[in-house]
Amino acid sequence: MERPSRMLLTAVLTLGAVLVSRCGAQTTTPAPASKAKSSPEADTKKKNLDSYIALMRRDVRQEKAEIMGAMMVLSTQDAAKFWPIYSEYDQELTKLNDQRLQNIKDYVQNYNDMTDEKADQLIQSAVAYQKARTELLAKTYEKVKQALGGIQAARFGMVEHQLLAIIDLQVASSLPII
Repeated sequence: MERPSRMLLTAVLTLGAVLVSRCGAQTTTPAPASKAKSSPEADTKKKNLDSYIALMRRDVRQEKAEIMGAMMVLSTQDAAKFWPIYSEYDQELTKLNDQRLQNIKDYVQNYNDMTDEKADQLIQSAVAYQKARTELLAKTYEKVKQALGGIQAARFGMVEHQLLAIIDLQVASSLPII
């Protein structure tokens, strides 16, 4: 158990460092959303931001998969069972994260003109996301348990939970408190 523990610590610290270097914490409040039609410059900035977000998400997903692979320590037969389950999980998680990203964009757009109703809507959406993600992780845990047994399923659940916690911390530290 000593080697996987060290590997996990190294992997977690590496992913955390990568995420921190890619998304610094926001120290200023976002600029108010313009009520007028967007300019070509604003459209270009939005496209650039969306491209950057897409690139960052691809990189983080690849790094997560690499860390997961290193931590799972799977035989060839077990890998053939695990990776299709993980791939399906990752696709579903990506869809959930699209919802989360939209909620974050909505938060940023409404930050300077926040109302009680909008704040409640945003928090309700964030809670729904967390619930759906937890349910997805539990469903995937059961699939891994059926395919590989309880120990490997527990390892998957623990590593994924820790990686998600790091990502959550990074996202939370990048947003200003309302």
